[in-house]
Amino acid sequence: MKGMTTKGIQPVILCGGGGTRLWPRSRRAKPKPFLPLLGERTLFQQALDRVGERGTFAPPIVVAGEAHVPLVREQGGGELSIIAEPTGRNTAPAIALAAHRAPEGSVLLVCPSDHHIADEAAFRAAAEAAARLAQDGHLVSFGIEAVSPHTGYGYLLRGEELPGGYALEAFVEKPDLETAQKFLADGRYSWNGGIFAFGRERFLEDLATHRPEMARLCEEAIAQGEADGAVFRPAEAPFARIEGDSVDYAVMENTRKAAMVPVSMGWSDIGNWDALREARGGESTGEHELRDCTNVMVDSDGPRVCVVGMEDVIVVVDGDDILVTNARGAQSVGKLDGASRQ
Repeated sequence: MKGMTTKGIQPVILCGGGGTRLWPRSRRAKPKPFLPLLGERTLFQQALDRVGERGTFAPPIVVAGEAHVPLVREQGGGELSIIAEPTGRNTAPAIALAAHRAPEGSVLLVCPSDHHIADEAAFRAAAEAAARLAQDGHLVSFGIEAVSPHTGYGYLLRGEELPGGYALEAFVEKPDLETAQKFLADGRYSWNGGIFAFGRERFLEDLATHRPEMARLCEEAIAQGEADGAVFRPAEAPFARIEGDSVDYAVMENTRKAAMVPVSMGWSDIGNWDALREARGGESTGEHELRDCTNVMVDSDGPRVCVVGMEDVIVVVDGDDILVTNARGAQSVGKLDGASRQ
């Protein structure tokens, strides 16, 4: 693998999750990745655009649930290579499916389909640096510059310096505010953005070492699967027997070759309405009347909204559903009946 160039970078775009914390705009039938939340292109289309430069990236492989294959094809084009998961089993099995379908010797660049990245040049530079580390046998995480003591993200602690990055000393769970403030002051901690790069064969070897049953069932699902044009459908029976797990827990926290590439690229996971408000710079959509308001955002699919004398409020109108929350409550939107009982 040391002889290959970054032209072998194989993007893997993961379209999982329901985006329930962005209810009522995001719904099970058409969740967050497939919505134009920032600009005219959907978050999924922006993820495709980000890896569209063919001098650096190979054509992407998209992993999505069967129910969302029509949306993937509509927004990504009929030639897009798709793996249709028969059921959701978290990120480690999803990546394993893509690895089996990727060319031998390639470097997988795993990207969520629903994140916002403002600086695409910084993203590409980090991808190339991560690919070089992956060619040397490392399993690489993107370490997103921590610009605030955020309690909603996991963190990465960097260790000794490597060419183009650092050894990854530790994964750290989502901290409380006091701990997050200490991380920020320390300077060695980055946000874990869920973006990874690793050699295809190295990933499959580590998965077989640390999650042998998962690795076996993924291989079996691929071997018994069927291709329908650009869509590949793994066999349902073996895949359903997999005990799902994230790639962080299944592989990254167990491998002895974990590394990280630090990057500042204007990243957000658009994890809830407060994060979307921040990414939009607080701007509302549509023509609304806000009087004597501070940090108020309105997102409406039609009705005109008037807000008077409010601070730190987000108003969302979607069909017959109306959501009113503040920043503190935004994290709990996914637990509302409308979001959780779709």
